[in-house]
Amino acid sequence: MIKNIRDRYNSNFSEEKYEAFLQDIYGTYNYHVPFKIAETPVFLPKALKQKLVEACDDIMAVINKPNFKELTNGAFFDPSTIVPNEDEHSKFIQLDFGICKDENGALTPKLIELQGFPSLYYFQELLGRKYLQHFGNVIPEGFSQHLNGMTSIDYLDRLKHEIVGNTNPKQVILLEIEPEKQATAVDFYATAKVLGIKVLCITDLKKRGKTLFYLDENGSEVEVIKIYNRIIFDELDQRTDLKTEFNFQDEVDAEWIGHPNWFYRISKYTMPLLKGDYVPKSYYLDQLEKIPKDLENYVLKPLYSFAGAGVEINVTKEMIDKVTNKASYLLQEKVAYAPVIETMDDPAKCEIRMMLLHNSITNKTEIVSNLMRLSKGEMVGVKYNKDKTWVGGSTGFFEN
Repeated sequence: MIKNIRDRYNSNFSEEKYEAFLQDIYGTYNYHVPFKIAETPVFLPKALKQKLVEACDDIMAVINKPNFKELTNGAFFDPSTIVPNEDEHSKFIQLDFGICKDENGALTPKLIELQGFPSLYYFQELLGRKYLQHFGNVIPEGFSQHLNGMTSIDYLDRLKHEIVGNTNPKQVILLEIEPEKQATAVDFYATAKVLGIKVLCITDLKKRGKTLFYLDENGSEVEVIKIYNRIIFDELDQRTDLKTEFNFQDEVDAEWIGHPNWFYRISKYTMPLLKGDYVPKSYYLDQLEKIPKDLENYVLKPLYSFAGAGVEINVTKEMIDKVTNKASYLLQEKVAYAPVIETMDDPAKCEIRMMLLHNSITNKTEIVSNLMRLSKGEMVGVKYNKDKTWVGGSTGFFEN
């Protein structure tokens, strides 16, 4: 996006450097990352950074409204999904923006979706560090993954404070379903390494009364005080084969770091509540008074899915008519991604995830990092574009 930096990066790039970069990442935790890591980071100019910050501020102004919970109670499609002891703020918020061009040709972000759920907070720090180690000679000083002068050390300290705090790390768990089989397992390994916490499958979590515990390597019981939840409920609902002692709806004496209810509240369900220059028009399908005539400019999305599952990009009236459970769908204006990343062949489109964290000291939600996805196909995401190069997961370096 910044021509002189992009030109310098591309001219200094080699497949040998890229392969060494990948092997370094794979070797860090002796784990071959199953998704495509892009050949390049993205360099974000100051003007675009300012728009991204403004967009995040606009969205957070809605999320921070005193009646936000009332506005989003409908997100719980089934009352049995509500988890007890909900807190006042989502610890983690992800805001995904497509990078577009406005009518004057200037770069601008458009919101794609949002979630009140953790992302790859630790893998992204590793990824940025490895880009700097292997390609740092062409990444200028004064560019950072973080904002507001935050360094990587500040970032890791802030995460540690919010996830572990003063608790014995052994009594803090990262909870998943068969974590070693997840595509994002590298993030779990990075989290466990930095924080010293236990990565645990939900089937290994035991319960006695309101107490949760697990057995350590010596067979001793360890009480769980905090749960850093990474379970996606779509997957949990599908895994009827799992035998567990713990249910999310149980009353337990453990603190959620990232309370599960925010997964529903801050989600696609929130989109129609948002307005502004950086938000596409969005409608609950069951509340749609009239089907737009220009359906070619819309996408149809299930409210409760992840990783692009069930999204229809070529919408027709017949398709909408066939939806039986309209309350579970969203009609959203398409976002026209601009191919703005020059590569060795076709330019790539990109999407940026602004990663936010609630600061328990200041009681404010702050932008702390980012995640980029590069694409040359219709869909953006690491599981698409498998026959392409210069696509996949990446990170952005902001111009200060």
